[in-house]
This record gives sequence, C-alpha cells and structure tokens, in this order.
Amino acid sequence: MRLNNTELGNPSPWEKAGIELPHFDRSAMIEATKKGPEWVHFGAGNIFRAFLAALQQDLLDKGMAKTGIIVAAGYDGEIIDLAYRPYDNLSMAVTLKADGTIQKRVIASIAEALRMDKPDDFARLKQIFRSPSLQMVSLTITEKGYDLSRAGEMLPEVKADFLKGPGAELTSYIGRLAGLCYERYQAGKLPVALVSMDNCSHNGDKLFKAVEAFAVQWTETDRADPGFLAYIRNPKQVSFPWTMIDKITPRPDEGVKNMLLEAGCIDMEGQLTSKHTRVAPFVNAEEAQYLVIEDTFPAGPPGLKKLEHGGVFFTDQKTVDQVERMKVCTCLNPLHTALAVFGCLLGYTKISDEMKNPDLVKLVEGIGYKEGLPVVADPGILSPKAFIDQVLQVRFPNPFMPDTPQRIATDTSLKIPIRFGETIKAYLNSKTLKVQDLKLIPLVLAGWIRYLLGVDDTGAAFTVSPDPLYESLAKSLAALHLGQPGPFHEVLAPILSDQRIFAVNLYEAGLGERVEQYFAELMAGPGAVANTLKRHLF
Repeated sequence: MRLNNTELGNPSPWEKAGIELPHFDRSAMIEATKKGPEWVHFGAGNIFRAFLAALQQDLLDKGMAKTGIIVAAGYDGEIIDLAYRPYDNLSMAVTLKADGTIQKRVIASIAEALRMDKPDDFARLKQIFRSPSLQMVSLTITEKGYDLSRAGEMLPEVKADFLKGPGAELTSYIGRLAGLCYERYQAGKLPVALVSMDNCSHNGDKLFKAVEAFAVQWTETDRADPGFLAYIRNPKQVSFPWTMIDKITPRPDEGVKNMLLEAGCIDMEGQLTSKHTRVAPFVNAEEAQYLVIEDTFPAGPPGLKKLEHGGVFFTDQKTVDQVERMKVCTCLNPLHTALAVFGCLLGYTKISDEMKNPDLVKLVEGIGYKEGLPVVADPGILSPKAFIDQVLQVRFPNPFMPDTPQRIATDTSLKIPIRFGETIKAYLNSKTLKVQDLKLIPLVLAGWIRYLLGVDDTGAAFTVSPDPLYESLAKSLAALHLGQPGPFHEVLAPILSDQRIFAVNLYEAGLGERVEQYFAELMAGPGAVANTLKRHLF
C-alpha cells in the first residue's frame, strides 16, 4: 500500500491493516477549497498534521465542512517536497495510546501544500489571501519564528524586508506574511483572523507586534498605503486571537515506521532536510490534545467551532490566558523542561523512561503540585489539578511515546522566561507566597546551566540541543570543567542577572545565590547530578 490518491481507491487492504480511511469525497474537497479557501496554515510540521489537519478531517468526515486546509512552509520548504507532494498531500497519523492500543489514520484534509520561497507558490498564496472566503490563517512556526531580532540585533532578512516593501520579493517569514496581508488589504480590506498556535505566552500579541512592525515601517516610509497600518490595528478587520495548544508530537520514530511497514505500507522511510528537519510520510503522537482559542473571528466563525467540547474550546481572552499560563507556566511545559535538562545529564533518551526514576518523578511532582499549583488561576474549562494528574500519571509515563529529552531541550533559553520566570514573578508579587520557598525551580535553572557544559553525569560529552543563545552562553562557561571547585559567582553572575533568559534578575529576586549553590553541587564530579537531586528532593 502506497500513500497516494490512486491506492486509496482500493480500500480493502487498508481496512485489513486496521488503517482508517477518509469518509468524504477528496476530489470534491480539493475543488471546493481552490474555489473558496477558508483556512490557510503556516508551518507544515508534525503538530499540524497530527492535530489540526486531523480536526479538519473530523469535520469533513461528519459532513460539517466542504473545504480543507491549504498548508504553506516558510522556514523549511523541503518539508513540502519530501513529506507532502510525493504522497499527494496525504499523511499517516499514528496515535500511540497509553494503554498500548494504536490508531492508524490516513489524513486527507490538506487540499494544497505550498512553499513560501517558490515564486509560483507565493503567487498562489497571494491569490488565496485576496479571496473573500478566507476566514483563518493559523501558524505553528515555533516561538522563535516571531522574533525580528536576536541578541539585540535585527535579523538581516527582516532589515532587508523593511526596506523592500510589500510588493517586493520578501525573504523573512513574518515579512512574507505581512506582504500577504497587504494583498488582502488591497483586495478591499477583507477581514481575517491571524491565529498563532505556538506555545508562547500571549501568542496573539506576539504575532500582532511582529506583523505590526512591518506595517509601521512600510507605511512610514511610503512603501505601503497609509491605511494598511490602521487595517492591521483594527480588530474588526484583522484579529490576533490568543490560543493554547497541547499535543505531544515527537519526531518520526523508527519503531512506528517498522510497524507501518509490517502492516503493508510502502515508502515509509524518513528523510532529513538540508536544514536538519526530520520528516516522514507519517507522524506519531499521543492521544491527549487540547486547543483553546479566543473567539474573535472578524470573517465569521471557523468550522473548528463545530468541534467544541471535544478538546477544542472557544472562549474569551481571559480564559485563554488562564489556560495557557496553567499549561505553559506550571502544569506541563516546566515539568517537560525539567525532565529534558536532567534527562540529558543522566543519559536518558526517552521521557517515559525518566518517569521510572523516583527522584525525577519527585522533582516534577514538586515543581508541579507544590511550587506551581499555588499560583495557578483555575480557568474553569479545565481543572489544573486534573491536568497535572493526567500529565504525570498518563502522558509522560506513556511507554509507547518515543519522545526524547533531547527534543524537549531544544531552544530552552527561549522557554525559561515563560516556563519558570512567570512563576517566580508570581511569587514575588504574592502577598501570601514567599519566593524563598522555591527550591526546585532554582535547581532546574542550575541544572540547565550545568547541562550547557555538554558533559553528562558520568563525565562523558554529549551534544547540546540547538539553542539560539548556546554559542554565547557556552563561551561564557568555556573555562569551567566537571570537578572544578567554586565559587562560580564571577562566571554565573552575568547569566543569572539576565532578564532576557529568566524574566527577572535572579539576584534581585533573591534566588541567584541559591542557583549558584546548586550549580556548585552539580559540578562536584561524576555522579554529582544524581546525588544533588537526592539531597534536595523532599
């Protein structure tokens, strides 16, 4: 069985292999989408295929939608060439449930797959953005995708696009998106919702500020019509809803590939793009999933609203903020990062295996229940306590999920301000809680700096996961080595006082010295990481 339109026409072998097929006329869906596109998504990665495209398929299967999704890749266009077009834009979604059962499903809701860096494809995107039927433009481009600068310096591609204007051949991700919005503005100031679905605090505001920066530059320099800035700033014309998305979608797993091959599927091999993105015709993911969206859609409610209460919630901004803070700042993401840092140091390659280590379980339980929950506001639609229970008792221990601490450790410097800094600030602003009571969050921060040395708890070297600040931080730590006695204040002070990394100056917050102390303990020699965890867990 090959994953393409022709072979889907013979359902018998697929059904025998236990693979669920789409229950709608795909040709009619593609034709309807081309004539009246409603949803464009930027970011062709795993969470899009396993979650968002699957949601649209639910609508199509139930006869609740006629159109599919148009997906576009911006950062790594090879994903389209390797994982979409050879398979007629079909994907195999493999859900690995905690009870050991596996759901295999062909996802057929993607009508078109485009590359932003290809002139013909970008011309097609311009045509789509000029369509009155377009309601929603969503994004999963990772947190750093919204950054226009790095280390205080504007990115060169952003600087170049500021000078070009919307009608030129743009190269930056947000510049291209802003240029497409200008097409929509010129087509009659047509309404649209630009929906970030990335895991960053107040993601709608982050996207708005990035797009607005281009609108300001272009209008102030007469490269765009002066009304374009007002259009972007008018929520009745262009909205930027806040969202919270949650579904763990690891990189394509070798074991899952072999399982699909044994089931009779052909051409399931993964590939690596030139930008080191691992892609495959299948995506493996956990069963649990949540999508909470601020209900502000100037072009009309999207079809997703018909799926409310099935893990999809449309609500007000305050509730989205509470759910996002619950998940990203306390109940999941900080626990993931803690396991990532110490998992790499202790030689683990699976998150589920870490959950067999009683000390690591105590660590994440302490961060979640004891240090995190006291500052969580109950959003009402999801229980924070029940959410952590599911994370620690079902999701993280799932032995069938091939998720790795090395994947989670990627871009940690961008994650720390939200995952830990917000809790520290909440303690500082509390009338009842004392920041000095935080013991485990400072331990994770010290563990992260120890991790940056690229030496595990046995003294062996390992590869630090990609991070935009790694080079500069590694340079600052270059003189340190395992077994070196402290004090480390002179080396650590510039790092621990950096509010870009921690959202606060840790010394001013009263935690800098504690992090230094923990770091010294973690540096004592081989075995110091495991010993330090045992010493401070309660």
